[in-house]
Amino acid sequence: MVTLDLRHVASPAVRDLLHLVNHPDFDRAQQQIEHLGGCTEPVRLTGHTATVDTTTGEVLRSYTSSEEPTGSLLTTCGNRRASRCPACSRIYAADTYHLIRAGLTGGKTVPDTVRTHPRVFVTLTPPSYGPVHNRPTTPGGIRPCRCRKLHEPTDPVIGTPLYPTTYDYAGAVLFNAHASTLWARFTTYLRRELAARLGMTQKAAHAVLRISFAKVAEYQQRGLIHFHAVIRLDGPDGTSQPPPPYATVAVLSDAVRAAAARVRILVESDAVGERDLTWGEQLDVREITAFGADAEFTDQAVAAYVAKYATKSADASGALDRALFCRPCQGRGATLLPHGTPLPCTACDGTGQARPLPRLAVARHVRQMIRTCWELGKLPEFAHLKLWKWAHMLGFRGHFSTKSRRYSTTLGALRAARRAWRTEQARSHAGLPEPDPDTTLVVGHWAYQGSGYSPGGALLAAAVWHRRELERRFIAEGGC
Repeated sequence: MVTLDLRHVASPAVRDLLHLVNHPDFDRAQQQIEHLGGCTEPVRLTGHTATVDTTTGEVLRSYTSSEEPTGSLLTTCGNRRASRCPACSRIYAADTYHLIRAGLTGGKTVPDTVRTHPRVFVTLTPPSYGPVHNRPTTPGGIRPCRCRKLHEPTDPVIGTPLYPTTYDYAGAVLFNAHASTLWARFTTYLRRELAARLGMTQKAAHAVLRISFAKVAEYQQRGLIHFHAVIRLDGPDGTSQPPPPYATVAVLSDAVRAAAARVRILVESDAVGERDLTWGEQLDVREITAFGADAEFTDQAVAAYVAKYATKSADASGALDRALFCRPCQGRGATLLPHGTPLPCTACDGTGQARPLPRLAVARHVRQMIRTCWELGKLPEFAHLKLWKWAHMLGFRGHFSTKSRRYSTTLGALRAARRAWRTEQARSHAGLPEPDPDTTLVVGHWAYQGSGYSPGGALLAAAVWHRRELERRFIAEGGC
């Protein structure tokens, strides 16, 4: 046991770590943190659970959170953002990969014949709201930017406006705010265009084929959203049937291009005038080839590509990965830290009025987009967009990954399978008999206590994540 006068330790985190190490039940505390796999901000729960024999009423097993060294049960936060929790985002990316790949190659209740269905990989981009610094590429190599400089890939000026005073910030923010609606209208027009190209009514087309899709949103360096999507044609019963032979990849690709060109949302405001929100001219539609083919867009490559961007957020464009104020504040008051200490909102002075944001560690371009969100959010005609709430997302308020109902399995099903597997592993490890579902009932009550570790626990969690990351890299590099 370590013996040390903690008063001589300057760091609070180290003092807490030494206190934790000297705890009589430190092994259990370390086991809990190890089980979380390096989660950076776990959820602390208090409560109890009991396994009851329904025939006799006997309590076979019981567990309470008070048995834990910290007095609470720790569970992973489940955050998909890599900037918030690398450990949980890795699991989210893996789930997304299997979800996308199941819809391309089969598995997870999807028949493997689905790989013969027509499939395309589509990228829908926003229009230009002003020239920005970039690093254009051509078959001949890298060309200079319009500013006549050849930017390095990591140059922070890439994606920022060449002429900030004339850049259409209002249009950029409104596009982000309506991006999900643009996508919804695109899917509606896609069904209409596909039916028109097959010489059918929409009702007749729906009777012989279905459109399934899975998409993910990604931020460009200029802070605007664009979508990557897998779009597939199925028979009327979904993945179990192929579409008619006349519903080809060429027909689907042509319908995608026509549908994207038709999408238009009119926004009217005295402050910004009339705006037509549309997709940009850079539309990319490519066929997805069968798994193992010698081509760029294979099943596996597309699934990995989509999963990679499913864990990113606005921070990938240099913005923020969390809200500027808490839910109770909603832009009108003070926020509360997890332990209840009041703190002024980052972007609210207590009156709901936007104020300068010089304290935010973001580029000037991003700061101006956030400021534009606040200014437009005060207008009655844009109140429904809640731009003040989504200012940290530069106005985008949609889901980062979505899919149609019959594309493949669901994230819920994948998580339920993993939860059942872990439960079985824990039961087997403890040497407990397999419960009879007809005579065994598990009853529990759990309540939220808080989030995060103690300072010492955070150091242990960081060590767990670092060790596992080194192990993954070692295996990836061919280690055994």
